[in-house]
Amino acid sequence: MPNPILPLWEYIPDGEPRVFGDRVYLYGSHDRPACDGFCDFKLKVWSAPLDDLNHWQCHGDSFRTVDGERPSDVPWTDRELFAPDVVCKAGKYYLYAYIVASKGAVGVSERPEGPFRLLGPYEYDCPVGDEGTFNDAGVLVDDDGRVYVYYGFTESHMNEIDPASMRRILPGSYRRSVIADGASVPEEQRFYEASSPRKIGDTYYLIYSPCRGSRLAYATSDSPRGPYVYRGWIVDNGVDYPGGNNHGSICRIGEQWYVFYHRMTNNTIMSRRACVERIQILPDGTIPPVEMTSLGFEKALNPYALIPAEIACVLKGGCFVTERGIFERTVGNITDGCVIGYKYFDFGEDYTGDGIRVCLKVRGLGTKCRVRVLLDGYEGGQEAGIVDVGLSDGVYTAKLAPITGVHSLFLKAEHGVTGWTERYFAGKPLFELEALTFVK
Repeated sequence: MPNPILPLWEYIPDGEPRVFGDRVYLYGSHDRPACDGFCDFKLKVWSAPLDDLNHWQCHGDSFRTVDGERPSDVPWTDRELFAPDVVCKAGKYYLYAYIVASKGAVGVSERPEGPFRLLGPYEYDCPVGDEGTFNDAGVLVDDDGRVYVYYGFTESHMNEIDPASMRRILPGSYRRSVIADGASVPEEQRFYEASSPRKIGDTYYLIYSPCRGSRLAYATSDSPRGPYVYRGWIVDNGVDYPGGNNHGSICRIGEQWYVFYHRMTNNTIMSRRACVERIQILPDGTIPPVEMTSLGFEKALNPYALIPAEIACVLKGGCFVTERGIFERTVGNITDGCVIGYKYFDFGEDYTGDGIRVCLKVRGLGTKCRVRVLLDGYEGGQEAGIVDVGLSDGVYTAKLAPITGVHSLFLKAEHGVTGWTERYFAGKPLFELEALTFVK
């Protein structure tokens, strides 16, 4: 399954991946297309078999703050649900839900997919942070059975939870700052939100969003109580793409580690969709940064399949993915100089020496233009050919030189107008891209 990893109509940001049994579960917020706000009043759960990451199943709404097909699960608020986490303890699954401007909620289920029934708000008569909202709570059940919750918005907090109740905060456990969050800390390191704890070997990791919010950063410690020391960043959703906040975590599936994160659509910082990239954890505990790709769980994209334009991992110059309906999304606002990119296609071997044809399915906008097809870079890459695009909806094609092996692919739009009228075409949308493929 390429990025985004869920069906393209689904918007699950803030993903917390958890492996329970023979499946990986994705717990996250639920965004709405073309919405002017983050998240929703319900949470949804998706999962996939560990040995078949191309087939994700939706388990429906797992928890709600407003009445719907089921009544609300929370009596004290009707605000939006953000960024949950789920952990397993003694055969039960515990949901930790952040609710905007409200007391945080804890739920429980006998099944990892839920639905979760309310246990109640966090219980405490001792110091906690966030005035009890427990913003973006991430929970760690340690090997010795002790339970820790990490949370905060611009301030990094931690408390220990009583494992007998899974919601009572233990007196004397409060700590701040778990990750450096002071004004003197560089923005690429300074804690902002999105705490997600993991333990790998004997090392404790906190994945989080720093003040450079398009990144996911990580810090490590030899104790669950910290302090956690910044080690670097993992992925940045604002590199050659319309970025926004970022929130996610890391997960080992089989022998491969992944970082789960999200990307924006609809030319907003909302309507975010779940993506993954392969990562490495080196012997010294560091995680080298990775680029955004279109791959998801795939090792390479098939250029001979029908490729939705919206799986682009590079959108430069103002173009963006926009939704017209559940079956229809395009890359729009394509103006002169815009770049749409995909990483990576495997064209395979071909010993004939014959060329290959690229086919672009477009929505015409009444303007003649051209699209340069570039391999391995949108600046300085090899030009494989040029597609002339006409006024109307249709499929426009061009014969390219032979292409074999693995390449990134970039489509660069140009209006092609020169002379005194050129300025009238600056900023003019040229077409919308629906899909592409390659044929021989």
